[in-house]
Amino acid sequence: MSAPQQPTDTATDSETSTAPGTVLTPAASGVGDPDLATDDALGADAVVEDADTDEADEADEDDDAGDDLLVREGDVAGDYLERLLDILDKDGDIDLDVEGDRASVAIVGGKLTDLIGPDGATLEALQELTRLAVAQSTGVRSRLMLDIGEFRARRRADLTALAGDTARRVASSGQPERLSPMNPFERKVVHDVIASVSGVHSESEGEEPNRRVVVLPDK
Repeated sequence: MSAPQQPTDTATDSETSTAPGTVLTPAASGVGDPDLATDDALGADAVVEDADTDEADEADEDDDAGDDLLVREGDVAGDYLERLLDILDKDGDIDLDVEGDRASVAIVGGKLTDLIGPDGATLEALQELTRLAVAQSTGVRSRLMLDIGEFRARRRADLTALAGDTARRVASSGQPERLSPMNPFERKVVHDVIASVSGVHSESEGEEPNRRVVVLPDK
């Protein structure tokens, strides 16, 4: 990982209830049955309550559907990767999980270095292939995350430490620092760490594959 450099300029990166309607009832005019007015008010409350209940049920159903889709993505990815391991004659166990709003698949055990490649390049390619296989099966674009041999887990720990050190340095010096080029996964790890440190913020600049994070002091 290259030493931080000071940038000359930066470009901003995009990567960083309905309240129930009021039910109007006729104004009291001194004419009519008071009991009837009371019944109308109770009826209006019942309508609003039913609407709120329906909205809550629909939200729960949406959450369940989202979770079911992520589980299905993991299953499809697991089957795809198992076939790939058989073709390549590689040993490895496949762990499936759901992390936040995306499916997570990890291949662990065995000799998996060839599937990671230099700086994770092969891993990135396999992740894209797996996402395509999942999208073809589900009909929905996938954001599935693939890890092999705990490469991403170790990389996340290293980047977390790097981002923390850089943030503290920038907050102290007041001078922005540019980090080495990173892939989207790595940049997100850094952005998340920087966002938790007061006095600094981060942006991304450049084009792939040379896109990088710049850490800047708050004004």
